[in-house]
Amino acid sequence: MAILLQLIYSGIALGMIYAVIAFGYQLTFATSGTLNFGQGDALMLGALVGLTLVSVGVNYWLMIPIVCIFGLAQGALVERIGVRPAIKIKSEFGWIMSTIALGIIFKNVAENVWGRDDLRFPSPLPEAPMKVFGANILPMELLVVGGALLMMLAVEFFNRKTIFGKAVVATANDRDAAALMGINTGLVITFSYALSSLTAAFAGVLIAPLTLTGATMGAVLGLKAFAVAIIGGLSSGMGIIVGGMILGIAETMTGFYLSTGYKDVPGLVLLLIVLALKPAGLFGKTAIKKV
Repeated sequence: MAILLQLIYSGIALGMIYAVIAFGYQLTFATSGTLNFGQGDALMLGALVGLTLVSVGVNYWLMIPIVCIFGLAQGALVERIGVRPAIKIKSEFGWIMSTIALGIIFKNVAENVWGRDDLRFPSPLPEAPMKVFGANILPMELLVVGGALLMMLAVEFFNRKTIFGKAVVATANDRDAAALMGINTGLVITFSYALSSLTAAFAGVLIAPLTLTGATMGAVLGLKAFAVAIIGGLSSGMGIIVGGMILGIAETMTGFYLSTGYKDVPGLVLLLIVLALKPAGLFGKTAIKKV
């Protein structure tokens, strides 16, 4: 029983990382109908920038807001040079190739700046596990779950309670109508990309102390987060959280009871089933287009 609980704890922590990255996909899709396929690389850059700051003596907790500001700037850059031109010419595939290309560029830059070897990120919390209902759980795993939930709640609060947040919601509901109401939808889309990369960079510094940090760390995480977004539904925040926990727990269970070589299989199988039976996701809503 203790082993099962420990696997569930680890799966929830892993799933919440997937969820906070997937939340970034949801932010850009809602406002512009596009996705940043370099989201995993935004996570990687956030982790490496955070590691650099910690290495030169910056306190971990002070480093987090600095990395978040870096994430905002990186996301805005991606939208400006990779997504906006494609939206203007209504290119269906331009933004896909642009975000992938920028992700590869960021990865190559990271390899040249920080090297190809994986690096260890020092943990800001004690590394000794805690006992919770008889199972071990790392303090950093609790921080991951709490931090991910706090980030998503903060974005929801921003959208519901601030004027600019309401402009984001209006643009997500109907971009053309929002533009007619005087909302600068271009600025809103830029902000959604900036916020998307901020969440990824934040996820990077949360997960980095639990794993190795390097230029390749974001590729798999970004892909799995995209699977979570599809499984849960790109239009549902609750779906993102549930989808993340399902995938995280499925991976830890499979890795322990079968083999680590098969841990990616359950999530991909679930993704195929959801796409076949409910393409909008478990909690998503099917969009109806008027013609």
